[in-house]
Formats: sequence, C-alpha cells, structure tokens
Amino acid sequence: MGKLGGFKEFERTAERTIAVEKRVKNYREFTIELNKQQLNEQGARCMDCGLPFCHSGCPLGNLIPDFNDAVYKNNWQEALEILHSTNNFPEFTGRLCPAPCESACVLGIIKPSVSIELIEKYIVERGFKEGWIKAQLPLRRTGKKAAVIGSGPAGLAAAQQLNRAGHTVTVFERDQKPGGLLRYGIPDFKLEKSVIDRRLAILEEEGITFKTNVHVGVNYKAEKLKAFDAVVLCGGATNKRNLPIPGSETRGVVQAMDFLKHNNEVIDGLQEPIDKFSAEGKNVIVIGGGDTGSDCVGTSNRHGALSVTNFEIMPMPSGERTKENPWPFWPFTLKTSTSHEEGCNRNWSIATKEFVTDENDQLIALKTIEVEWVSENGMRPQLKEKAGTEKIWPCDLALLALGFTGPEKTLVEQLGLNTDNRSNVNSNNYQTNIPNIFTAGDMRRGQSLIVWAISEGREAAHYVDRYLMGTSELPLKGEGDLPAA
Repeated sequence: MGKLGGFKEFERTAERTIAVEKRVKNYREFTIELNKQQLNEQGARCMDCGLPFCHSGCPLGNLIPDFNDAVYKNNWQEALEILHSTNNFPEFTGRLCPAPCESACVLGIIKPSVSIELIEKYIVERGFKEGWIKAQLPLRRTGKKAAVIGSGPAGLAAAQQLNRAGHTVTVFERDQKPGGLLRYGIPDFKLEKSVIDRRLAILEEEGITFKTNVHVGVNYKAEKLKAFDAVVLCGGATNKRNLPIPGSETRGVVQAMDFLKHNNEVIDGLQEPIDKFSAEGKNVIVIGGGDTGSDCVGTSNRHGALSVTNFEIMPMPSGERTKENPWPFWPFTLKTSTSHEEGCNRNWSIATKEFVTDENDQLIALKTIEVEWVSENGMRPQLKEKAGTEKIWPCDLALLALGFTGPEKTLVEQLGLNTDNRSNVNSNNYQTNIPNIFTAGDMRRGQSLIVWAISEGREAAHYVDRYLMGTSELPLKGEGDLPAA
C-alpha cells in the first residue's frame, strides 16, 4: 500500500487556508486546494502496516489503505469506487469528521499520521468534478414503502441504502430544506450548502422523495406512518442542554444551535437578520469548548463581535498524549480550530455562576469561578470550586454550547417507543419495540459524530431491508456496497 518507505520520504501536508483578515469577511470555505503531486505523495505515506488499525478507528470501516494506494497510483476513479463502497457521503466526512481513523493510524505512533481525511475529501471532489458521481437507480422495485424521519446524515444514508435495495423511500424533514444539522448546524465556512444540494439532487434522481416543513408528530399525525411498511427514525438528539443558574432566562442568553441555525438561514435567504442572534459590536462569551462552541466563535467573528471569549469547565488538555490516553485510542489533546485562530480568548477550568442583568433584564455580564476536578479514594473526579477566584466578565451575548440531552419526546411518546435512561430510543439491531419502526443516529445513540450517523443509517437500512424481505444484500460495516445498476 502506498510507496515503499514513502512515509519516510514525504512529510504530512495539510491544506493551507486563506488569511484570517480575508476569510472572516464572508462565509465561504477557505481552504486552498492541493495539487495532484502533493496528493499522490500523501497517499504514498500509507505504510503497508500489515494490520491497519485505521479500519477499526473508522466507524464506517472505510477501506483506507486501498483508496490511499489508488490515489498514490493516480487511479482516482478506482479510489472513488472504494471510498463510496463504505461511505455514502465522503464530501461531508472529508470536511467535518474529526478523523478517528487518523488517531488510530499506525504511522501516528512515530510520526504524524497519514492525511486520511484530506485524501478522502479530494477523492470525492475529483469525482464530482469529473462527472463520475451519478445517480444509481435500483434494478427493480420491491413494492415496499419506507419512511425516513429526519434528513441529517443518518437519515440520508438510510434513505439511499433502502432505495438501492429497491424500496420506495420518502424522507420527512421538519425544516424548510433537507440536511438536518449539516444544513442548519454547520456554518457555511465549514460546509457550503451547495455541497449538500448537489448530493440531494442525486438522491432525488435516484427516486427518493423529500417532504419538507413536515414535523412528524406535530403537523403530520404519527398515525399516518401506518401507510408505510417500515419507518426509520433519524430525528437526532435535539433537546438542548440548559445552564440552570440565576439569570438564565434573560435577554442575551441564547442557545448556540439557535444562533447557528438562524445565521445559516440568513445566509441562505430564508430569514432576515435579528438582533437577538447578532454578535455585531458585542462582547460575546461562548460557554462550551466543543465543535459547536468553535463554530459560534467563527460565526461571531464574522458578525464583527467586539470580543469573543470561550469558557470550558474541563481543564486545559495536554498538547501530547498522556499515559492514560495511549495510541490507538482517540487523543484527548488540545485542539485549536481555525475559528479559534481567527480570534478568541480561551479559558479552561471555569464555571459560570450567574448571568448578570441590568434594570431592563438585559445581559451585561457573567459571574464566574475557577474550578478543579478532584479524585478521592478512587471515586470519579468531583468538581470543586476555588475560593476567592470569582470574576465578572462584560458580556452582551452568551451562547450556550453545552450539547444535547436526547431526542424530542413528542413523536417518541406518540409512537409508544421504549427509551433508555438517557432518553434515547431503545433498539435491538436498530429495531424498536414496535417491529416495523427502526431508529438510527443520535436519536438512538445520543449526541455523536457525523461519521457515526452515516454508519448507523447504513446499518439500520440493512436490518430494515431484512425485516421487509427476509434477507438483505445491503452491507454492514466494512463490507462492500451493492454493485452499480
């Protein structure tokens, strides 16, 4: 795989980016394309390691050494076929996935790992550019009808797989356009929405029907789902976690996902700007240090925020792996995103105690205290406040990027589905307690990664197909896909 000794000859190369002062003036993607020789060299770094841990690191089981080798040999169309055999939407994962495959790369023990995500992105982009990616219609129709609720990555993957098996698929989406959090939760500077639209056009050409502005269980009665032979629930984990402290209901305290969704809708021409969701000229504090928090930082800088500060309750991670966090596990190391590079005052081990308001109930400041995590007698670490470390931070807009607590309860309760202790929908091989209703993605496993969502959608489709037909040729993780029609 790759060039013999190529990992010693070539260094890892990352995409360069447009200068900060230029890119923050718009919402376009800002990476600078690599040339073919650079990409061939990156494929050459795959080291023929014998036991490719990258396979197990990837929730999709992508055949990574195979497509790396094809890129090295300049067999791009072959690379695309290999990549698409396990991943329906590499244009999404190639931009948004945190790349657990790279964390498991054997080369990563001694040198920077192979640029797997980068190669993946360029394979699929080459495929679109050359016109290799075309609709694949099923050879025959089964006469079975399947409904997919939710059009995020799990729903789209399940829909495409079920359609390939010959079932007639309808996707229901509560928002104005399909895409779920891909469209409404990811800023355009990370994923331009034309990338979603070109894939949706292919899915529609393949025969999948999309119905938008349909909130099943709200403006579409759940009982109507009885018209379908099978239902796949991919509604995500959309209940946002709050911060129950004094002042949490005041004007100026906004959920991060509401902030990001509104901004995406404004860019798409679906909404007019609202001051509540504007960071222009404001002191912005983002509470939460994950990807959503980072996206809020980048968006606030593009709004023209006066200042952007980020709070994280956990301690600052190490710059390197620790002995408690060895290879090939996911590295809990310090991550600095491109949004952080654009301007952000980052703070760790800090807890917000109060949202301070003026006489008009408008947010003007945050009161915080420093914290530490203390382990005693082998117990789980407990959060302890440090006396005398209280501080007041000027703040006009506080964005809560604290994650999600599970799926909406309305449809779950209407359908009579069993849930676990985290309110996720219970399932066995993706099948719920109601035999013809299945579930996948965050709705089943809780808040997770896009690559897991696609994997779950694909796997669920296999079990749905087996339920409908008694057997299934749809692949499970790591298996090749159905041949093209």
